[in-house]
Amino acid sequence: MSPASTLGGSGMTSQRARDRLVARLQAAGIADERVLEVIRRLPRHAFVDEALASRAYEDTALPIGLGQTISQPFIVARMTAALLAAADGAPQRVLEVGTGSGYQAAVLSPLVGEVYTVERIDELLFQARRRFRRLGLKNIRSRHADGHVGWPEEAPFDAIIVTAAAEQLVPALIEQLVDGGVLVAPVGPAGQQQLLRLTRQGDALRRETLDAVSFVPMLGGLA
Repeated sequence: MSPASTLGGSGMTSQRARDRLVARLQAAGIADERVLEVIRRLPRHAFVDEALASRAYEDTALPIGLGQTISQPFIVARMTAALLAAADGAPQRVLEVGTGSGYQAAVLSPLVGEVYTVERIDELLFQARRRFRRLGLKNIRSRHADGHVGWPEEAPFDAIIVTAAAEQLVPALIEQLVDGGVLVAPVGPAGQQQLLRLTRQGDALRRETLDAVSFVPMLGGLA
């Protein structure tokens, strides 16, 4: 099977399956047409193991190995839409903490100027980079790094999105936001996590609670 046919999908990975997913996201309250259109076009089955491809367009998180998951499409859409809604126009420089499968970065790619993504697990990052190349996503830069550190050499960022839950806000990430920049992140211990949107206003933060969520924990160090 050629790469093009694999990415196009068939049966449970077909365009019709993607359209059904988008309809479910709309029914669940996702209204940003820019986000919905990206999810409609992006082959989520390319970001999971072939054995799980038939489930790629269910609105559920799926395992990607090494104790990590690809987030539920609703959560990806919700976080992306929350980031875009708070930004003054399309953010030009966005940091993602927790590359994982690469799906969230791929959703951001056509919606922002540049995506900078960091991942602590080298094997996951290697796989994600292959997917980015295969899909021709040329505005994503990636780094093997501890998410608690962010990417200070490339800071400041217009927006930061975090795809694993720290028990408290990570100061280094707040410091890497421009004034007026937006951070969308799950925060809190297991069972008590909240999805937050924070806007930096000088040395202060404006804080909004968006949803109760459940994410894998944000771990430190490299693997």
